[in-house]
Amino acid sequence: MGDITTGSVKANGLEFGYLAAGPESGPLALCLHGFPDSAHTWRHLLPELADAGYRAVAPFMRGYAPTSVPEDGAYQGGALAADANALHEAFGGGSDAVVIGHDWGAFATYGAAAAAPERWRKAVAMSVPPISVMATAFFDYEQLKRSFYIFVFQTPLAEVAVNRAFIEGLWRDWSPKDAGYAAEDVDHVMDCLATPDNLSAAIGYYRAMLDTSRHIPRYAAEQRAANSVGVRPVLYLHGTEDGCLGPDVVAPGDDVGAVLAGLPAGSRAELVPGGGHFLQLDRPADVNRRILDWLSA
Repeated sequence: MGDITTGSVKANGLEFGYLAAGPESGPLALCLHGFPDSAHTWRHLLPELADAGYRAVAPFMRGYAPTSVPEDGAYQGGALAADANALHEAFGGGSDAVVIGHDWGAFATYGAAAAAPERWRKAVAMSVPPISVMATAFFDYEQLKRSFYIFVFQTPLAEVAVNRAFIEGLWRDWSPKDAGYAAEDVDHVMDCLATPDNLSAAIGYYRAMLDTSRHIPRYAAEQRAANSVGVRPVLYLHGTEDGCLGPDVVAPGDDVGAVLAGLPAGSRAELVPGGGHFLQLDRPADVNRRILDWLSA
């Protein structure tokens, strides 16, 4: 992984494993992954952020080994936002820090920036639009078919169904036809979900998504923030070949107006040609350029 190093840090009561690059004196750039992937999904972006002077850090999200599994079983969006802000504190981030999230990491990004805008200068979210768009996505028939896994995850069958073949199938369905990296990334996913507790943790994100009885009152403030628009400007990126959350739902007719309506003033929303759900891996040069241009503007 070149100049990417590994480490661990305690934040919000959890021991987080992480990958990092760049000078420790640089402004923090926190990169948050989703499902079914890992901190390794940022392997192309971390060195670019480091070259731009950032201390780029990609933690393994709560419950994803080597990060510890939370004893309270909290996996709601508010808990993810609280983790991001606690990691900002743990790494000594300042008001010049930026937060970048993909998939579940995008949920954490929206929540963290809205809950503590004084911590973050700018944000980037990818592949999962703001809550106002997500709230209507499941009313679309084609999207319901794409989202079958979310409903499987609400059942006791989930822990049996989710094996390597299942994860490989999601990567295949969600990626463009020319993607050729999936085996390596599935290896990383399986390492993160190596124990039954890790697997249940990853599935727990989806159970908390649809079952508010699983929400922990401790994270009520962050949960409200995660459902709000916030004030820090966000760059939103979505792949035109995303097989998980279709661009036909997010930006029908290439119109990103609905996405922009759910983002703070000064935000931007862009479609990435040829990008699938894991667009930072599908089109790294394009995505990295857009992110660095946004952060430097």
